[in-house]
Amino acid sequence: MPNIERVAIIGAGKMGSGIAQKSSQENFEVEMIDIEKKWVENGLKTIDNFLEEAEERRIFSSDQVKSIKNRITGKVGTENISTDVDLVIEAVFEDLSVKSNVFTTLDKVCKSDTILASNTSSLSINDLASHVGRPDRFVGLHFFYHPAKNRLIEIIPAKETSNETLSAVEQYCKIMGKVIIICKDRPGFVVNRFFVPWLTESCRLLEEGIGTPSQIDLVARETFQIGLGPFALMNLTGSPIALHSTEYLAKQLGVERFKAPNNLKEIVNDGKDWQVELESDCNEKSANIIRERLLGQIFTVSAQIVEEEICSLEDVDRGAKIGLRWSKGPFELVNEIGISESIRMANNYCKLSGLTLPTWFSNLDSKIPISYVDVSINNEIAFVKINRPEAMNALNLELVNQLEKTIFSLNNKSEIDTIVIEGAGKSFISGADVKFFVDKIKQNSLEEIINFTKKGHSLLNSIENSTKTTIAITTGITLGGGLELALACDYRIGNPTSKFRFPETTIGIYPGLGGTQRSVRISGIECARYAALAGNFLDSETAKSFGFLTHVTNPSGINEIIDKISNSGKNKNKYPGKPADMTDNLVQFAMEFYSEENIEKILKGESNDIVIHDEKLKSLQIKNLSRCAPIALKICDKLLQTAVKTGDNLTLGLEAELDELGVIFSTNDALEGLSSLIERRRPIYSSN
Repeated sequence: MPNIERVAIIGAGKMGSGIAQKSSQENFEVEMIDIEKKWVENGLKTIDNFLEEAEERRIFSSDQVKSIKNRITGKVGTENISTDVDLVIEAVFEDLSVKSNVFTTLDKVCKSDTILASNTSSLSINDLASHVGRPDRFVGLHFFYHPAKNRLIEIIPAKETSNETLSAVEQYCKIMGKVIIICKDRPGFVVNRFFVPWLTESCRLLEEGIGTPSQIDLVARETFQIGLGPFALMNLTGSPIALHSTEYLAKQLGVERFKAPNNLKEIVNDGKDWQVELESDCNEKSANIIRERLLGQIFTVSAQIVEEEICSLEDVDRGAKIGLRWSKGPFELVNEIGISESIRMANNYCKLSGLTLPTWFSNLDSKIPISYVDVSINNEIAFVKINRPEAMNALNLELVNQLEKTIFSLNNKSEIDTIVIEGAGKSFISGADVKFFVDKIKQNSLEEIINFTKKGHSLLNSIENSTKTTIAITTGITLGGGLELALACDYRIGNPTSKFRFPETTIGIYPGLGGTQRSVRISGIECARYAALAGNFLDSETAKSFGFLTHVTNPSGINEIIDKISNSGKNKNKYPGKPADMTDNLVQFAMEFYSEENIEKILKGESNDIVIHDEKLKSLQIKNLSRCAPIALKICDKLLQTAVKTGDNLTLGLEAELDELGVIFSTNDALEGLSSLIERRRPIYSSN
């Protein structure tokens, strides 16, 4: 089966046009098709409006907008789809007969290996697959609104969906930057299974007179730490959608409690919105009833999802946080509220609904362990996925501990010869959890920061010293500690959209997980200074020239490179100590500007006195350096020089890096820089 490069979307409505837009943004060639010219034109206009707004907000340049539009072709009539498309996504009205008719036509006009997919939030994928002549090349997709903005997608394989089809569609979704939940074909799939009854229960609370829409929304916002409560959300997305979803789910699951209350039916029939005021009070008695009913419903249904093995409990939480933008997922809320309290609330809801609380949940006696690391093994290759996309895979203590245990376990498996590390969603790893550092500085607990960093060093050393061939798949954004982890691997694969940065000196610290040591040993001190001192972004081309990336390929070529690397074994020239491409423009600039002759002037803030051939790059570099903390710059360069002095003795260099932690985190600049990042403001450094 070929890689997915050309995509067709059937349906030019809000969902279809959004999927088309996002696909084009990620460089797929797109056809958007509807039954009438006016609907195609409306879809194209919708895309134009979104892109104009994005250009105004400087998300895209005018050239990028033009390219995105040029990759989308509007067509009338499903029968006129191009024969060479690799993936067709149907996004028409949520009706089995309408969708089935679309697939009957697609079966006839598409090439034999074209994958057919249905974007549906409720219909059975197996039922839809029974209407196509290629059930092995059929899959369900559930995009969340708006598809160009919401990062979650549920992939639902049918019974006969082949592994090859699933792999190709998963790769397409990865390129789209989606956070992927692969789930069973059950009513509501994952998110709607617990979310739609949540909306229904809110309507029942209103019908019982427990609270007004405003009061119920207030309690829901506070309980789930969300921007919109259930009634404001229905006003935004449409109460008819909520009515359709709840009736479908109630029928499919046979749960009377999930049926639409009369007030939901009436407001849809009247074509009105719920009356919601943001400013509202709710007495404590009513608030407790609302809170416990909504939580009890969520806990019960989420536990059922896990019991039915629709997906993992981590994916349930992920669905809530990414798809619904809740601050915490259902099982994180269980851990926060407490096991006994959560079980009590769930049991009370079960009495109301006639549902049975799953045994695994009712028998809990301690916190639910939540994993941020997924492992799959294919032949002799272990794939380790860092799965904390709601935080851009940022490293916290729990994640570092889980990763270290995972790497230790894989290092001891004789049947494994290669370990591949990748990140879920749009990022590889976005660095360390900055809030942890700020909290510990304010608590005067520098020892905890040092211990956390030592734990990080232990993790990276287990990768560094692994007898397995280690590969980092650094697609998307890789920052700080993520880049440091990647540099500990034998090989680093990126794609044309990969971006890298050491932002530490701009927030008052220095790269403390080996970044000052491995960067010099890979690319030489001048390029390491360019990367580590001024917080410069590196695109994939520059990262490859520096040696930070060993391979750059389109996403479809990653698996082939992994196989080649796995067959060739460990990198015997991991630390060449010089750039990979001396002809690269930025390599030449770094070698000239960050020379030993100039570094003293740079650290003294006298960069203007440096004579260099590229004044434009020099000016930009001076500007970037001016935004860094002076103390952090000096300590960082001291450590970069230590890397040169310690040479082949990486251990000695890493020890020197750890020794400076107490100094840097004791400075006012460190607290100022780290705090400014959380507060989204520019720091003001005092050099003390």
